[in-house]
Amino acid sequence: MRAAPVVDGAIAGAVGSAALNIVSYLDIAVRARPVSSTPERTAGRLADVAHVDLGPGEQGANRRSGLGPVIGYGIGIAAGAVFGVLAARRRIPLAAAIGLLGGGVMASSDGSLAVLGVSDPRTWRRSDWVSDLVPHLAYGMAAAATWWRLRPPSRRGR
Repeated sequence: MRAAPVVDGAIAGAVGSAALNIVSYLDIAVRARPVSSTPERTAGRLADVAHVDLGPGEQGANRRSGLGPVIGYGIGIAAGAVFGVLAARRRIPLAAAIGLLGGGVMASSDGSLAVLGVSDPRTWRRSDWVSDLVPHLAYGMAAAATWWRLRPPSRRGR
């Protein structure tokens, strides 16, 4: 298999990740809700699991703050790359691509929160789910649109 579908998928995932963050920050601004601490807590838990010392006090807190969003981008880019492999092998309708991309990233993110003990999605309120769903839908829409732009039907399968 050629690398182009993986690279195009990764690019689509990066665009989707940017859209997810824009929608999340707009939600914070519009509703004046606090910034989520889950990315930093996830980075901290991953460091604990990997036995990596991020440093004491403010130094460790700053590293967790920096690593949290990087992990999110990593998930989004990796999901796009995986999608690129799948979509290069068979045609996936646009609506299905949006659902696969957005739902896949949401499941990966929320699943990792649960597995790491950072948060328990079973305890989330409806507003928590909406705050999670809408940005992931934006991810799916932006990533799928980017994939279709990079790989129009006439280029797919090449």
